[in-house]
Amino acid sequence: MTKHKSPYSTLTLDVKTRDHVLGSPDAPVTLMEYADYQCPYCGMAYPIVKQLQHRLGENLCLVFRNFPLTEIHPFAEGAAEAAEAAGAQGKFWEMHDTLYENQEALAIENLIAYAKQLHLDVPRFASELEGRAYAGRVREDFLSGVRSGVNGTPTFFINGVRHDGGYDFNTLFAAIQTRLKGIGTSA
Repeated sequence: MTKHKSPYSTLTLDVKTRDHVLGSPDAPVTLMEYADYQCPYCGMAYPIVKQLQHRLGENLCLVFRNFPLTEIHPFAEGAAEAAEAAGAQGKFWEMHDTLYENQEALAIENLIAYAKQLHLDVPRFASELEGRAYAGRVREDFLSGVRSGVNGTPTFFINGVRHDGGYDFNTLFAAIQTRLKGIGTSA
């Protein structure tokens, strides 16, 4: 993954009720991730984010936004739309996890199989995928990332400021700890 320096370093679209959020929006630290379900680097970051959630508990609010790199990942956009379709049935995070745990299998037949495993309304799910019902939502996430200086995946923002360091556990944890110390909290 190559990231280029950008004059943008803060979010242009704050966390809204439309976002997928795990944890309290009132947590002292919000970690926002722009990611692509087919990106191998995002796949490597997935368990690290899980570790951070476990370690930081109520001190962390996780927000996910789609940033499918369709030029190099042909299944990324369909996977993002599948996550949104699952989210419309209250199972965004379950589909999110399933997609990352099965990155090598993101074709439409796989997405339908995951919908069945998650006990979604499969005819509705399939119809929404076929009709591209969530393409606009995925595009909105993508464009908010572009306007915020996202140019590779994964890209993290900590309390609205882009994290330009590594995304290994120790580096991300240290950056979050710095933010927590700055607001008088520790984890």
